[in-house]
Amino acid sequence: MTQIPIRKPRPAAILAAVLLALSGSGGLAPASARPAGAPESFADLAGAHSAAVVNISTRQTIERSAFDRAPDFPPGSPFEEFFKDFFGDGDRPSTAQSLGSGFVIDAAGYIVTNNHVIEGADEVTVNFPNGDSAEAEIVGRDPKTDLALLKLVEAPVDPLTTVDFGDSDTLRVGDWVMAIGNPFGLGGSVSAGIVSARGRSIDVGPYDDFIQTDAAINRGNSGGPLFNLRGEVIGVNTAIYSPTGGWVGIGFATPSNIAAEVVEQLREHGVTRRGWIGVRTSNLGPEKARELGFSRPRGALVSAVTEEAPASRAGLLEGDVILKFDGHEVADSRALTRIVAGARIDAPVEVRVNRAGEEVALEVTVGLLEEETPEIRRRRVEAAEEGEAAASLSRMTLGMALEALTAENRAARDLPEDLEGALVTDVASTGPAAQKGIRIGDVVVEAAREPVTSPEDLVARVQAQRDEGRTSMLLLVRRAGDLRFVSLRLNEETP
Repeated sequence: MTQIPIRKPRPAAILAAVLLALSGSGGLAPASARPAGAPESFADLAGAHSAAVVNISTRQTIERSAFDRAPDFPPGSPFEEFFKDFFGDGDRPSTAQSLGSGFVIDAAGYIVTNNHVIEGADEVTVNFPNGDSAEAEIVGRDPKTDLALLKLVEAPVDPLTTVDFGDSDTLRVGDWVMAIGNPFGLGGSVSAGIVSARGRSIDVGPYDDFIQTDAAINRGNSGGPLFNLRGEVIGVNTAIYSPTGGWVGIGFATPSNIAAEVVEQLREHGVTRRGWIGVRTSNLGPEKARELGFSRPRGALVSAVTEEAPASRAGLLEGDVILKFDGHEVADSRALTRIVAGARIDAPVEVRVNRAGEEVALEVTVGLLEEETPEIRRRRVEAAEEGEAAASLSRMTLGMALEALTAENRAARDLPEDLEGALVTDVASTGPAAQKGIRIGDVVVEAAREPVTSPEDLVARVQAQRDEGRTSMLLLVRRAGDLRFVSLRLNEETP
């Protein structure tokens, strides 16, 4: 049995000094002197809503890659049984499991969670705090906001405890929030903190607009709710920033106003329906802003207009600076992307632009952004894999297969256009990369403190380090916008 160390209490003198410093008056401030909204306890809030927060368990069948198959030996060879024990039974698929959190939003059995919790799942099981379990089907997924909607095949209890979305636009930096989830599969856990920042972008998708919080969020909390003091869900816990892999006080939640809109579309259509006008934009630099007479950079600079797109038909031109869209102020290019995505499809909206120093009003009819469906993506990936199969053989090292970054795989994985590196497309389960936690979809951006520009670059760097007699190599790996250093041993290559 693993024993968890227990931190000893602070000496009474130190504790008294801490309390004195907090009160500022020789003792704890009376309840009447506490600031409005400061909670004395989160117990009532947790008690009222914990039953609506569930554990999501998934099972996925994984086909074995070329890395994970045993070598071929003659029948009866003494090595045959050894490698069968080590690699498993031939090409038989293995299974993988994942854990996350979710919350019930409707008595009919609808549950919200993160897309990455259920992505690729063959089976989804919902575990309730009282010990009940039930199967769920995936109603719809939205990778761009990392949200998914599930529905119970049959509810284990009637009625289900549910929670409601609140208005995340009313949140202020410094407001109290509470997270409920299932960190590390331990079961229902509660943590509290404040809103540390709003409008955060962490480069995981084109619609980033995260709430940052210092309420503890760990692995297994993904997909769980972030509550305000009124018991409303104002965020969906999605990601953390951590150079160590553990909680360091910076967590991110998708705002409820974004989540509620996506969930409603998934419930109605099974997919999201986003607005599109057909422009490519960038942020306005200080020099261009001064030319236009702006006191500070604002708006979205149009760098390209798609032919026959709504923007082109409305008369938008390269060099225009979009200042307002359908009555919404446009702070920058990323804000425009979110505003257009949420606009009414097939509806005319007013767009105000700065054109050569003059403000011009245009009318644009918003179109529908055609999302890549799973079937289209599967066919595209299969075609690409056939063409890349031979080339990929020369781009394997340290137990991982590598691929050059292209427009297609950048779009499929929401990777920035300016990101350079080598994309990991396969990982040997027994190789050095897997031992240090490298996954499919990671991007190696540095090796031995030097930038990586291509798979061949990384392979050559590994060989050079070996030729110099090095036994390990430091890689800088990007995953979901987070960068971390990984040291891999060079003498444990996987064929």
